[in-house]
Amino acid sequence: MRTRTVHRRAKSNYVNMGPIRLRQPIPSFGVTDVDPFILLHHYGPYEINSKSNPFDLGPHPHRGFEPITFLIQGEQLHRDSLGNESLVTAGDVQWTTAGNGIVHAEGPCKEFIKRGGKLEGIQLWLNLPASHKMMAPAYQHIKNKEFPKVISEDSSLTLKVVAGEYEGKNGMIVTQTDVNVLWGNANVGKQSFIKVPERQNVLIYLIKGCLEINDVELLTEETDRMFSFDNDGDGFAVKATTSSEFLVLSGIPIKEPIASHGPFVMNTAEEINQAIYDFQKGKMGYLSE
Repeated sequence: MRTRTVHRRAKSNYVNMGPIRLRQPIPSFGVTDVDPFILLHHYGPYEINSKSNPFDLGPHPHRGFEPITFLIQGEQLHRDSLGNESLVTAGDVQWTTAGNGIVHAEGPCKEFIKRGGKLEGIQLWLNLPASHKMMAPAYQHIKNKEFPKVISEDSSLTLKVVAGEYEGKNGMIVTQTDVNVLWGNANVGKQSFIKVPERQNVLIYLIKGCLEINDVELLTEETDRMFSFDNDGDGFAVKATTSSEFLVLSGIPIKEPIASHGPFVMNTAEEINQAIYDFQKGKMGYLSE
C-alpha cells in the first residue's frame, strides 16, 4: 500500500456566523476548499436549555449544492419546503440536495430545549456540477443504526460507511456525484490503513481526540484538525493515541468555477442574481416560522 502525502493542513479556528460561534476549517487561511467540498462548519457543543438556545436556524434557502449535517450529540428538528419533517438524533446524517432550490429550518426541538443537553454537529457543503445545480431538490435522513460499519481486527477502529463504498459495504445515502464519506471512531490500538478511491481528493477532519497519521503527522484538537492529501497513494495510516472521532471525506474534483453568495453556490454571478430573484419570488417554496 502506498500512503498518500499530507498536502495541506488547517486549524479549525472559531468564526462568527451571525450570532453563532463555530469552528471553520474550510474555507480558512490557505485552504479555500478541497474540491468538491467547499465549506465545513463544526458547531458546538452548545448547552441547550430553556434559557439558552444559540443554534436555532429559522427558514432559509439553498440552491446549487448539497448541505449535509452529521449530528454528533443532541437532537435537531428538520423541516423543509418539500414537506419533510424529521427529528435528527446523535449519530444520524441528514443529506439535503438543494438543487434548484429548497427552503429549510433546523434547530433543537421543543422537547430537547425543555429537557436540556448538549448540541454538536458538522455541517458540510458538497458542491454540485453545473449539470446538477438545477436538478429537483431532495432530502435524505439516515439513522445511526442503519449505516453499515467496518471494524478493524483489533476492534480499535470503527468506520461507519455513510456514502459511497468501503470494504464491500455501501453507504445508505444516494449520491449525485462520486464521493465517499466515512465517520470514524478509534480507541488506542494498532495502526490501521484507511483506503481511498483513486482520483478523489481526500481530507480527514478530527472531531475530538488525537490521531497519528502515516507514523509522523499528528492531528490534534489543539493544533491542526484537518489534513488534505496529495493524490499519490492508496490511502493513509491512522492510529489513535487517545479516544478519537473523525470524518474521512473524498470526492472527484469538479474543477468548475464557483460563484457563491450566502446560501447559494452557482457557477456565475448571473446565476447568483437569478437565485436571489427566484427565492424572493417564492420559486423555492415556503416554510412557516
